[in-house]
Amino acid sequence: MVEFTIEVDEEQLRREKRKARELRETQWWKNRRAAGLCHYCRRRFPVRELTMDHVVPLVRGGRTTKSNVVPCCRECNRRKKYLLPVEWEQYLDMLAHRDPGL
Repeated sequence: MVEFTIEVDEEQLRREKRKARELRETQWWKNRRAAGLCHYCRRRFPVRELTMDHVVPLVRGGRTTKSNVVPCCRECNRRKKYLLPVEWEQYLDMLAHRDPGL
């Protein structure tokens, strides 16, 4: 798997996390997660079970913007961790093509 890294300073991370907390309180975010649909696995969940995920993770240079956050279930958020979209797709492809006998 190809990994891309970028250095992000602690102050930038604190700012982006603060912005994420503020964005979670907006009507935009509440409407976004109201469908109850995980962006990644496409399964439905009670609204309170959806988390905010940064498509491009903050520690990988992502920002807290409306175009970079999606609702996702806890399981997808846990599995995705700090992967970039291309790395997440590679991971999902690997799972889909894995030999079930392993």
